[in-house]
Amino acid sequence: MRVLSLLALPFLAACVAPTETPRPQTSSAPAASSAAQITPSQATRQFVRVVETVEPVAEAECRRRAPRSNCDFLIVIDDRPNQPPNAFQTLDKNGRPVIAFNLGLIRMAQNTDELAFVMGHEAAHHISGHIARTQANAAAGALIFAGLAALTGAGETGVRAAQDIGATVGARSYSKDFELEADALGTRITARAGYDPVRGAAFFTRIPDPGNRFLGTHPPNAARIETVRREAAKL
Repeated sequence: MRVLSLLALPFLAACVAPTETPRPQTSSAPAASSAAQITPSQATRQFVRVVETVEPVAEAECRRRAPRSNCDFLIVIDDRPNQPPNAFQTLDKNGRPVIAFNLGLIRMAQNTDELAFVMGHEAAHHISGHIARTQANAAAGALIFAGLAALTGAGETGVRAAQDIGATVGARSYSKDFELEADALGTRITARAGYDPVRGAAFFTRIPDPGNRFLGTHPPNAARIETVRREAAKL
């Protein structure tokens, strides 16, 4: 496992982080620090400590649940300036799992539990094979829509357009389910690493709620928080 700056990476997975910069929220918990109260260097050190703690747990869980997968997680930092808070899981050109955080998210986190939960969630995407499953769903959607277009007499341009639409529909059909799966498994990884997943999932209360939109990529924040609480209660 290494931490380094983000380079060009293929096979970008769906992100789970906020798309808008949230407003700082105070907390009565003694260990919580608001984003405004810590310096960039403190935030970076906090992030490195979380990585060193959570990555071995995520790797062990990966080897247990997906023994044929590459479980050597590479943790990277996207240090491009002025980016909204974000994190995502992807694969490099050799198939190695990559978990990327940008500086906005690292600085936004109000405590180490939030950083740990995000990392556990992203690792869970890889362990659950969500990139491959999304690609398969996209391929199936493209095939179905192209076939329907051809049956209706569409020309080459129409068939290609139908393929594109079908791929989008297919990729998003189970996106919300995948996010909730990653929340559940991420809860376990976070807890096993010694962090509080329920407290970590509190950042859902500070980001825009996507609601339950048709073909949306993410489920409502309330559903995600409930998933974490329910899974944590089982531990």
